[in-house]
Formats: sequence, C-alpha cells, structure tokens
Amino acid sequence: MDGLLFGAFPYVALTIFVVGTIYRYRGGFKYSSLSSQFLESKKFYSGSVPFHVGILVVFFAHLVAFVFPGFTFGGSNLVTMETIMLAFSILAIFGLLLLFIRRVTNERVQMVTNKMDIIIEVLLLVQFIIGVYIAVSLKWGSAWYASDMVPYLWSIFTFSPDVAAVAATPHLIKAHIVLAFVIILLIPFSRLVHFLVAPLHYIARPYQVVRWNWDKKKIRDPEQPWEDVIQRPKNN
Repeated sequence: MDGLLFGAFPYVALTIFVVGTIYRYRGGFKYSSLSSQFLESKKFYSGSVPFHVGILVVFFAHLVAFVFPGFTFGGSNLVTMETIMLAFSILAIFGLLLLFIRRVTNERVQMVTNKMDIIIEVLLLVQFIIGVYIAVSLKWGSAWYASDMVPYLWSIFTFSPDVAAVAATPHLIKAHIVLAFVIILLIPFSRLVHFLVAPLHYIARPYQVVRWNWDKKKIRDPEQPWEDVIQRPKNN
C-alpha cells in the first residue's frame, strides 16, 4: 500500500495535472477562477484576502524548506518557520471557511457553484486542518520535513521513488501527503487552475479608474429586480 500511495500515485496525479492543464488550455476552456466577486463582494473580500495570503505564505514556506532544507535546521530558523506556517495556516482556514459559508448560503453564488467547487474547498479545509494539527501535536515538523519529506520529494522528481522515510511516518502525515497529491490531481478540473496564470503583471500596471453608472448596493442585492437598477439612457 505504501508503494502504491507514495510510489505510484504521485506520478498518476502529476501526469493528470500536466496533461489536464494543457488540454484545458488548448481546448478553449480557458484558465479562470470564474470569480463571483461581482455577485457579492463584501463577504468575498473578507474571505478571499486572508485565504490567498495564508495559502501563498504556506506554499512558499514549504518551497523554501524543499529547496533549502538546511535552512530549517537552525534553532531560531526552525522556530520562525514553525510560527509563520502555523499562523498563516490558521489565517487560510479562517478565510476559506468564510468563502465556503458564502458559497453555500448566498443564492447568487450558488447559481454559479458546481460540485467540484464544494469538493475542492472541503479538501483544502481538511488539508489545512490536518497541517495545523500536525504542527501542534508533532513539534518541529519543519525539521523532519527537511530530513524525511525533502529526500522523498526529490526521489519522485528524479524518477527513483524512495518511500522508506514516509512509510515510517504517522498515518496523519501520510494522509497529509496523499491529500496533497489528490488536490494536485484535481487542479485541472477546478477553479484552482487559475493560479497558473496569476496576473502578476498587475503589480507594475498603472492604476485603472473604474466609474460605476449603477447603484452597486442595488445591483448586488439578489432581491432587487434588474429593471429597477439599470439606468437606461434618457431620450433627448
């Protein structure tokens, strides 16, 4: 079972990820988050910002530990890494919970929600919760991540999978690893694919001035009829 989950399944997940993302892009399905911000913005902003900030920091913290494993072995570095990852994981959970509640309770957002949206948000929530529990119950995870997980991940990318280290880890850590590959596998079929075309050029782009001709509060109120919101041009 360890050989199947940690030796074979990662290649299945990575293959589907690569082939799926290429097919989705070439097939005209486009890469998009299918944002529902214009349908409801207040709760969206409250959840989206902490979720994206949290997940980005946690991702890059994992990436730093993967590329520079020796960085996490120092006393102060280890404490810093643990604190940062725990704090921003909790922030991501908070934001994701708000987004999930918004998705299942707001009528407008429900109209553009599909089963994969629910599945991927639940999986992300479970993944972050497991990660936080591991960080709290199994201290100094950054150290064993560098000593056990990094060699395993490098063995995957060098096509010589060595599952011995991860096979000896607790079941919760195994679940965390497998769930990560499940999420990677599902990326081409979900809104998460939009991270591949993140608009980083917006950082250096000049400001845009947006002028509204409609009442923003009325147009985002699901109880408000459209004909009472749209301002038709007056006849001269």
